[in-house]
Amino acid sequence: MKKIRNSLKRSLTRYVIFSITIVLLYTIVEFIFSTITAVSHDTLTTCVYGFFAGEIIVCALIKIFKLKEGNDNGELSDS
Repeated sequence: MKKIRNSLKRSLTRYVIFSITIVLLYTIVEFIFSTITAVSHDTLTTCVYGFFAGEIIVCALIKIFKLKEGNDNGELSDS
């Protein structure tokens, strides 16, 4: 059981790092393209930020409230 818990922690940490990296890379690339072409991609930027921010928030909630742990009868555990 501890192996599964540790692997989930590592995979969530990797995914959060991946999400932050994607947002940073997108911001840099969008800044460069919008400076060169003078065209702003507002809708795409909103979608990218919204998706990855939502994913980071969900991962944080999983880590905080330990939603990945459940009892045998399907209820969430308190510990």
